[in-house]
Amino acid sequence: MKVVLFCGGLGLRLREYSENIPKPMVPIGYRPIIWHLMKYYARYGHKDFILCLGYKADVIKDYFLNYNECVSNDFVLGSDHGSREVKLLSKDIENWSITFVDTGYDANIGQRLAAVRKHLQGEKVFLANYSDNLSDVALPKMLEHFQQHDKVASFLSVKPSHSFHVVRMDRRGHVRALELVKSSDIWINGGFFTFKQEIFDYLGPGEELVLEPFQKLVKAGQLTTYKHEGFWACMDTFKEKQALEDLWSRGSAPWEVWKHRPVGKPAARRAGK
Repeated sequence: MKVVLFCGGLGLRLREYSENIPKPMVPIGYRPIIWHLMKYYARYGHKDFILCLGYKADVIKDYFLNYNECVSNDFVLGSDHGSREVKLLSKDIENWSITFVDTGYDANIGQRLAAVRKHLQGEKVFLANYSDNLSDVALPKMLEHFQQHDKVASFLSVKPSHSFHVVRMDRRGHVRALELVKSSDIWINGGFFTFKQEIFDYLGPGEELVLEPFQKLVKAGQLTTYKHEGFWACMDTFKEKQALEDLWSRGSAPWEVWKHRPVGKPAARRAGK
């Protein structure tokens, strides 16, 4: 199953990095966040990626064209008659197929998806992601949910993990209740999508994916969501980037499903942002 990754945005709230690199290339440990996301999908057997490029597309292209396997893999360094030899003990991306597509500097998500339609021919179902969020959601269970409901589109719903408060009030502004947003009944779009080819029937010229097309899907009864109460975090700000970095540096990064557990087995929720 092909995976479409939207990685052409500016990432303005991460100015410390985005002036030099695109948001998907902001590092968590030794590798950029897009690599962590691709490793997640690859763990479940989805290794055919389509990158929707835009801002600083050359940085992403150069990274994979000059990919250094030694950075995140064990290897043996030896010498033979004065020349050095590197023997990798494992590899990351040798079985990946990555299609790089320039989808426009100022394009929105819907326009970027439309721009790669020709690369999705023959795919009855495909996956997509914003490329700035990570999760430990059991992907096979999410896909099973999609198949059971037989809709055109589905997305991951998660609980907000920040510390804002939800205010419940009457028409006069009298407060009836205050509660942490993560403890409320509010769910948000987690950015993990599953689509049938029919999504393009709902996507008009210039439309932003979650605005106009999703509203059409709602009216047609063709949109469903998969609720996930486990780990989920996005990386919109430096604080959020640092939280992910801290999890990784402690060796407790829940999204590293390729390390922590067998395929399909969920993990307990951990701290998010």
